[in-house]
Amino acid sequence: MGLLWDDLRIFLAVCEAGSLSGAARRLKVSQPTLSRRIAEMEYELGEPLFVRKNQGISLTKAGTRLLPAAQGMAQWATEATRSLDAKNSPVSGRVRITAAPSFAFDFLAPIAEKLKRKHPQITLEVLASTERLNLSRGEADIALRRYPSDDPDLITVDEVVVPIGLYAGRDYARRLPARYDFRDLDWIVWAGEREMLSPNPELAARIPDFRPAFTSDDYSVQVAACQAGVGAMILLKTSHRLKRPGELVELKLELPASLRAELAIVCHKRMADLPKVRTVLDVLRQEFADLRKSQSAKRPRTRTTTVP
Repeated sequence: MGLLWDDLRIFLAVCEAGSLSGAARRLKVSQPTLSRRIAEMEYELGEPLFVRKNQGISLTKAGTRLLPAAQGMAQWATEATRSLDAKNSPVSGRVRITAAPSFAFDFLAPIAEKLKRKHPQITLEVLASTERLNLSRGEADIALRRYPSDDPDLITVDEVVVPIGLYAGRDYARRLPARYDFRDLDWIVWAGEREMLSPNPELAARIPDFRPAFTSDDYSVQVAACQAGVGAMILLKTSHRLKRPGELVELKLELPASLRAELAIVCHKRMADLPKVRTVLDVLRQEFADLRKSQSAKRPRTRTTTVP
């Protein structure tokens, strides 16, 4: 027959409470009743969902597989209740977006201001990390990734190539020789575990005995060093940066063709039509459209996939 929403509600309550007794109190039922319902679910599935321990419970492999779907249904149920309770109320809730630090800093942070003006009831939570969070497990609602997804459970909402440029502080740029090359610059790049991230390999391939002037594993620290006049770094040419001309100036040096800031919006199928997620997706897609308009004729090929 399959599990019903009430079964999944019980399953989630046990997961959140961490014990049968805690879940029973939360659901206001007796512990024997809760144990019976869980046993019925496990019989229906043919697999145990929990491992009972002296100090609580933990999920089995079957329970771990069920958890993302149950969380997705809970989110849908919450959104449906809000729609019924307040038909004309504004879209609200928290939307989590994961992105690499550079995209989080130069792309998502400025978008948050636009989102706040249009949809003040939505809270944007940006998870800036080079680690790939799992959308199927609900670790984030939306991901900005370098490439489209080939996972059948995920959809690529839109793609764009973000223009990039070489930037430095105004005083630093004035001190450069009239004709400068890559070797004449004090480079600001990644450090530590991230030293193999772009643009480090591309610059190392272009500059003999490449030795950066400043490194950090924090993108915002790199930008702060660039603003302080330490050296030059490659940045996204987003509207956020272009609207602040007095802070950094763009250096006239042609970057290697291998340095491309490709960006894709990826979302799980079950999340794409949630009102709060769709609202954020619409704002992101509009930003992608604006970026495409600003592109030169050198990069005409950009694919767009509509959310089904």
